[in-house]
Amino acid sequence: MPLIYTLARIFTSEEARYQGKPLYQEIIDLVVRQKVSARVHVTKGIAGCYENGEVATFGVEVFSFHMPLEIIVIMPQSESAQLLPLLEEMVDEGLMTVEDRDVHWHKCRKQMIPRQVRVKDVMTPRPRALPMDAPATEALRILLGARFHGIPVVDAQKRPVGMITQGDLLRQTPFPLKLGSLRPFQASHLEALEKLLDGKQVAELMSRPAVVVREDELLAKAADLMLMRDVKRLPVVAADGSLAGMLSRLDVFKTIMERNPDWSSFDQGGVQVQDIRLVKEAMRFDTPTLPPSAPTWDAIKLIDTTPVQRVAVVDPDGKLLGLISEKVLLAAFSAHTGGMLDLILANLSFPALARKHKALLKALRARTVGEVMLTDIYSVQEDDPIEGALQLMVEKKLKRIPVLDAQGRLKGMLTRDSLMRTIKAPQPD
Repeated sequence: MPLIYTLARIFTSEEARYQGKPLYQEIIDLVVRQKVSARVHVTKGIAGCYENGEVATFGVEVFSFHMPLEIIVIMPQSESAQLLPLLEEMVDEGLMTVEDRDVHWHKCRKQMIPRQVRVKDVMTPRPRALPMDAPATEALRILLGARFHGIPVVDAQKRPVGMITQGDLLRQTPFPLKLGSLRPFQASHLEALEKLLDGKQVAELMSRPAVVVREDELLAKAADLMLMRDVKRLPVVAADGSLAGMLSRLDVFKTIMERNPDWSSFDQGGVQVQDIRLVKEAMRFDTPTLPPSAPTWDAIKLIDTTPVQRVAVVDPDGKLLGLISEKVLLAAFSAHTGGMLDLILANLSFPALARKHKALLKALRARTVGEVMLTDIYSVQEDDPIEGALQLMVEKKLKRIPVLDAQGRLKGMLTRDSLMRTIKAPQPD
């Protein structure tokens, strides 16, 4: 059964403007903003004439700038009522014809990262930066109080020379836990945390050299660089090499959300969308599981070794009941450690700390994961398109999310890293 589409043809000139900008560009931007399954074609003529007697031809130099334009917008008939009044409002010089056409098929290939978007269009401008001789305690204060996890380090000319991240603090100092886990306790124990840095400067702890990207580089190329160099964020530099902004994986995800159309509506409208990616193609399969009756001590041993930094609690049928994280464990058992200050200064991992503190070890073995697990959790299904999972992770600021089947059984874990790799991976033939 053919699809019914509406074909709008606008005959105007290259001088036509809307709100001071070229009309054809504004029409393209309008269609993109509306996120409809429409196409726009713009054709520039080599000669023509107009109702007022003007002639445009390359043979007459003075008129060579006033060439005719034809702007074609072809859209599903169901979307024409939304678009046609907007087009009429925008065109104040020219004419438009409208006709319905039978379309036998409509195919399009999904492009997750829009090809035309450049780094400067989506980066965070004027980011926080630190000089090389800044005390590491300053980086600590910034990272404890911020949503971001890395700070660019610059030289005297404001050129990035490295990055100081939470990972750097964990690798090269005696911090026993991630800063994200310590954040709830920062007010009372900041002084103790600073003592662990022992007067160091950021230059001693930073990762170097800085992996940077030019602000005029395509966003898709920047995403490739993130994956190739295994980094979560990139300092963005201007033409002279000075720091201009920061680009994170979250910026890439937000761009996909904001600029891509609603692919599900395309499918409902009969458009054959190619290169559909599902959550099950992106998820990780290495999430450890425990029954709710398992002692919390078992969860601690697993968290210490798993890359996903979560333990899933499942029933005998494999259905997800809750999650255990380092932060959940800290909240549940901090009272048994002699206070968080003792935990920090002990410079021990959770398993080592438990062995040292007999009261904590006893409590860990007495309480089950079912008693301390987090149950208010978001999840996605394995056969969902990854766009839905991406939107949920961005809106809720999630770094990882459980993946379930239709019966609620745990199948894996979707992380920002696995999502980025799937977005950029070539589609199999």
